[in-house]
Amino acid sequence: MAMLDGKVAIVTGAGGGLGRAHAMLLAKEGASVVVNDLGGSRDGTGGGTSMADGVVDEIKAAGGKAVAHYGSVTDKAAAQEMVDTAVSEFGKIDILIANAGILRDKSFKNMDDEMWDIVLDVHLRGTYLVTKAAYDKMIEQGSGGRIIMTSSTSGLLGNFGQTNYGAAKAGIAGFMRCLWLEGMKYGINVNVLAPTATSRMTEDILPEDIQENFPPESVSPPIVWLCTDEAKDVTGRQWLVAGNSVQLLSWQLTPIASRDVSEGPWDVAEIGEIMLASKDTWPPINPMRRG
Repeated sequence: MAMLDGKVAIVTGAGGGLGRAHAMLLAKEGASVVVNDLGGSRDGTGGGTSMADGVVDEIKAAGGKAVAHYGSVTDKAAAQEMVDTAVSEFGKIDILIANAGILRDKSFKNMDDEMWDIVLDVHLRGTYLVTKAAYDKMIEQGSGGRIIMTSSTSGLLGNFGQTNYGAAKAGIAGFMRCLWLEGMKYGINVNVLAPTATSRMTEDILPEDIQENFPPESVSPPIVWLCTDEAKDVTGRQWLVAGNSVQLLSWQLTPIASRDVSEGPWDVAEIGEIMLASKDTWPPINPMRRG
């Protein structure tokens, strides 16, 4: 018996790369899948039906159940329509993997408002719109659910030339860290994925000599497991998955200075001296970038 028999999932941005890998594995594990993809280019321009249709055909050829949806995650009506499609075609919605995204990379000096706005719109607002539609339906159904949001190490740890993308992805992680607390009441688990995978989104970011080490298909197994009944107690977590490496990112506090408030505020020079003296004990800003 497959681990997701009888479940119904929506995957946004599922026409290629990570989204396709998620959709294919969900279907292999027995879920019926709404394959959403606008069919646009990496920068969000254009559109078409062939990408979503191609993944649906692959799923059906392998004996699974799937239907295509071509709407943009930035369109509130389209986000609602994804959920309505899941219900009309398969009877309910159990799982949402919010994966859709675009890139408009540029150093901040050369960033313009349009580059900033469209990336925030697709990633952060798009994740909000599809999550809101799915979350509300899951509450109405009364049987819980699974929501996986897609963040990035650019948002959690930082990356040069991606201030717009990093801001959006950090916002998504913050969104998850609040929503999971509310979702517990309804049995809705909310986790966030920060993946490293070779796809058209990363083909000119990851060095060519290591791209084969990060196939999208390697990221999907732990994420699909989070959608199973076995993971009913796993929520509110940030998962970094790269190749076959699965890591849990948790925040830590590094004590620097403390004294009773009755002693008054720190003198600026005094606290500065203490902070500088402790600098060698600070954790790296980005542990994935040594040196």
